[in-house]
Amino acid sequence: MLAKLASQRSSWLLMAASALLLEMVALFFQYGMRLEPCVMCVYQRVAVLGLFGAGLLGAIAPGNLVVRWAGFSAWVVSAAWGLKLAYEHVDLQLDPSPFKQCAFKPDFPDWFKVDQWLPAMFEARGDCTQTVWHFLGLSMPQWMMVIFALYLVVAVVVIIGQFFKKAR
Repeated sequence: MLAKLASQRSSWLLMAASALLLEMVALFFQYGMRLEPCVMCVYQRVAVLGLFGAGLLGAIAPGNLVVRWAGFSAWVVSAAWGLKLAYEHVDLQLDPSPFKQCAFKPDFPDWFKVDQWLPAMFEARGDCTQTVWHFLGLSMPQWMMVIFALYLVVAVVVIIGQFFKKAR
């Protein structure tokens, strides 16, 4: 069943849609609730953008093995990188220290200056160490850890499912 799901365009589009929804929620927090994103938040938005891109990539030709594995690769890298970033962000919030601070401005490579291309979405104006929102006892970066971990677990399960043939 997992092998079949990964070869269907709708599955990949569902992943892209879920990532797009997360980006929209982030913009609601920023503009609707006036919670300014910090550098770590911006980096996590880029990781979610990577998940969106992975979903679109896989949807291009899910029946093509090369395209599907490129989508899996982008999915795993984005989810793992996002989980790492969210963990570091939680660490900054739970153990604030003058020796452990995040940057004031994102440090993207010259070929990927999304903070300059789309400042409304990727410009950092908040403080990484401040916890400004909680839901069910978890802060926003803690929720992002849960979300990225779920994306990663689903990716691993789906990838493992690629190696098992359907019994007839």
